[in-house]
Amino acid sequence: MDYKPLSGREFPRFSAIKTFFRLPNVSVDADYEVGLFGIPYDGGVSYRPGSRFAPSAVREMSSLGRGFHMTRELNWIEKLKVADLGDCSTVPIDQKQTYENIEAYVFQLAQKNKRFIACGGDHSTTLPVLRALRKFHGRPLQFIHFDAHLDTYPAAWGCEYHHGAFARHAVEEGLVDPKKMLQIGIRGPLAACDDLNFVRKQGIRVLSMDDLRDTTIADFCKKLPAFDQTPTYISFDVDCLDPAYAPGTGTPVPGGLTSYEAQRILRALNVPNLVGGDVVEISPPFDHAGVTSLIGVDVMFELLCIMAGNKR
Repeated sequence: MDYKPLSGREFPRFSAIKTFFRLPNVSVDADYEVGLFGIPYDGGVSYRPGSRFAPSAVREMSSLGRGFHMTRELNWIEKLKVADLGDCSTVPIDQKQTYENIEAYVFQLAQKNKRFIACGGDHSTTLPVLRALRKFHGRPLQFIHFDAHLDTYPAAWGCEYHHGAFARHAVEEGLVDPKKMLQIGIRGPLAACDDLNFVRKQGIRVLSMDDLRDTTIADFCKKLPAFDQTPTYISFDVDCLDPAYAPGTGTPVPGGLTSYEAQRILRALNVPNLVGGDVVEISPPFDHAGVTSLIGVDVMFELLCIMAGNKR
């Protein structure tokens, strides 16, 4: 199969059936190298819902996507066979079944030696993805986490599994190595100073918004840690961005990254073994003119270019 997007010169970008980047829609058994898929689930949110609609909205906006990266000077379309796999099956009224479905789906992809980028969904959906990858690779992953929140918080309303606790569970379950974990864009306010105890105890490196704004973006990027050949996952919560740039999200926090700062940081990352990634917490019902969905497209583009730069 020719894994090329539908040409915008033949079919205008507002036309045709919507897939991620206008790529072919194939089965999980096809001969692609990187699969793009949606996780339409928001049963783990604590405030505004709506991220179940993100995969559809991001697909539509991705008609504006292109292939060539001006900074990295590569074209992911030429280097990788990428396809839209559709959506992972979810159960909107049952979190346990949804997690089981996600874990089984991602494990199937890993067994087929596929890399992937998922479009969520709330951030709780990252946990079963990491479970599948940990099971397949047999060791904790290196983990890069963009977010306004630490997501290492305790149970809420007696429920352990929600979008603000997935990172704690990922560490406690041995899915990720806390010493090879980086959090970017974190900022307050917090419920209490105790919210910092977990990351401090585990030795997780946290780069807050103050860390970024106390220097230039160029110097900040130079100080990003080096990443080794450990299988690595990048999870990008759009609320790491300031609500001025990403209003369509469930738990907006003022004082965040600009779109450009996020791009610069993603472009500065050199990840030799990126096995998967996701963009989460886009809530189209709260978006304006599709700007948050467009950010989702750009993050997927940046992740594809990281993978293309380290083609297996």
